[in-house]
Amino acid sequence: MRPRHLALAVGLAAVWGFNFVVMQVGLRHFPPLLYAGIRFTMAAFPALLFVGRPGVPWRWVAGVAATIGVGQFGFLLVGMRAGMPAGLTSLVLQTQALFTVLFAVTLLKERLTARRVLGLAVAFGGLALVALDFGVSGPLGAFALCLAAAAAWGLGNVVQRRAAPPDSLRFMVWVSAFSAPPLLLLSLWLEGVPALSPSVEGWLSLVYVAFVSTLGGFGVWGWLLRRYDASTVAPYTLLVPVFGMSSAALMTGEPISWLKLLAAALIVAGVLYAGTKPRRALAAAHSR
Repeated sequence: MRPRHLALAVGLAAVWGFNFVVMQVGLRHFPPLLYAGIRFTMAAFPALLFVGRPGVPWRWVAGVAATIGVGQFGFLLVGMRAGMPAGLTSLVLQTQALFTVLFAVTLLKERLTARRVLGLAVAFGGLALVALDFGVSGPLGAFALCLAAAAAWGLGNVVQRRAAPPDSLRFMVWVSAFSAPPLLLLSLWLEGVPALSPSVEGWLSLVYVAFVSTLGGFGVWGWLLRRYDASTVAPYTLLVPVFGMSSAALMTGEPISWLKLLAAALIVAGVLYAGTKPRRALAAAHSR
């Protein structure tokens, strides 16, 4: 991965890491499925009025909406509302990197190199240390919901790579438009008609998750997936819990132990090793 693309991937991880603190704030004011539905409604409108067609068959838009829009965020937000704390959620969700690699290898026949296996092993070793230090403090059902969200995201990554949309931002606008109706209907069915009194804090949370995290974040994510193998891009999301726990410490006062710092170092080292080519390969590529 080129240095500027690597910096873009790391910056995206920072945006998504802080997103967990923002979502936790938003869930104080909205039921989870309604929160997700409003999020995607805001991401789709009025942008939908100014963008053209997605440039890919509608089935791919529906596939990404079902997996990432409804599946990932539906499971994720319900899990957080059921008791998963922001820091632990940011950790569990990053098992999507493992799901992405597994789906990419089995469905797209991508090659899994020894370097990627070793890098992922080191990074997941860091995640294991974070889990050991943080502890599974939430209910088992909430933990399972977040794991299901990770699997849905991993499958969505593969669907999006297969779709290869020419314009990631336009594609994400349409994905948001396809995601909002089922989420709002599910909210009405499962959560009922809410009695809302959302504050400025709640609406600012929605602005961040709709425009910065969803449109901006997934626009960048799709752009990277179009240029690199899914199994190359996905490991960078392992940096998300590093930024997630750091932002939680700054915003909510959660302590960061030496074990967490060691885990963060392992995650960064593993991600960089898995996502970059050896010098000999780079030299050979430049000599062509």
